[in-house]
Amino acid sequence: MSAVEAGKAVDVHERRRRRKWTRTRLAPYVFIAPFYLVFAAFIAGPGLFAVHLSLHSWAGIGTPSWVGLENYATLLRSDDFRAAAANTGWYVAGALLLVIPIALVLAALLNSRGVRWRGFFRTSFFLPVVLSPVIVALLFNILFDTQTGLVNSILSAVLGLPPVGWLDAPVLARLTIIIILIWRYSGYLMIFFLAGLQNIPRELYEASSIDGASPVRQFFSVTIPMLRPVTAFVVVIVLTGTAQIFEEPYILTDGGPGNASISLTMFIYRAAFVRQQFGLAAAAGVLLFITVFAASRVIASAFGVGRESK
Repeated sequence: MSAVEAGKAVDVHERRRRRKWTRTRLAPYVFIAPFYLVFAAFIAGPGLFAVHLSLHSWAGIGTPSWVGLENYATLLRSDDFRAAAANTGWYVAGALLLVIPIALVLAALLNSRGVRWRGFFRTSFFLPVVLSPVIVALLFNILFDTQTGLVNSILSAVLGLPPVGWLDAPVLARLTIIIILIWRYSGYLMIFFLAGLQNIPRELYEASSIDGASPVRQFFSVTIPMLRPVTAFVVVIVLTGTAQIFEEPYILTDGGPGNASISLTMFIYRAAFVRQQFGLAAAAGVLLFITVFAASRVIASAFGVGRESK
């Protein structure tokens, strides 16, 4: 073989080796590219556009006009926005302080030994979250109706109480929405706690029993600490989900009476699609995102999420 032919063979081999190396290096990026494309198109892109829009005044048509931080200043001066933020705070507090403990108790009861029909109860408690929020809101609208509602009929028949305006009084309207959250999401969150409970080694309970720990002491000294990662996850999803509550107050009370039960997402909806103040709605959305993100980071830090165990 001549030197020229040998050189060509080496060049061909080198080109094949480079192509193979290039394909090997690019293959992982090709496989993960769809995720980043979808993320950029539906999350990062709209998010950046919302930040950009929050600095402008726009009615949905025409060219947006630059207003700087005026939309944010308008929100801080708005009584409607403050009412929506306060109501959303009530919903989040109710979900964190009531829904999560109830879900944990249900999971602990179903995880107990000797419980019969465990699958039936687990399915029954989980079913409400499968229902459409619209159906749930309409159902509770019928239940809590002032004149013909089932709740008032029972209270009148059993206790002789006059009709209660559940959806007409500000405090009761918010309370009714929190009751919906309890009924709808307790069974859903119970599944997470139940999975966490089933992963706790039984030896820990046996060792604590030998040391003389009562069931209550076992719950607080063994169960609660071992459920820390699950609890952190549940708290974060409850926070992010309840902060975006929309269907329940929208269908049940339409934010009323007045603005007594309006949520932040309802405020954003009205600002954008009722008053055509898209810049103001975008600014409210940005503030909501910043608040929820910061609160989630604080919660994750408090529960030690992301720390390496020593």
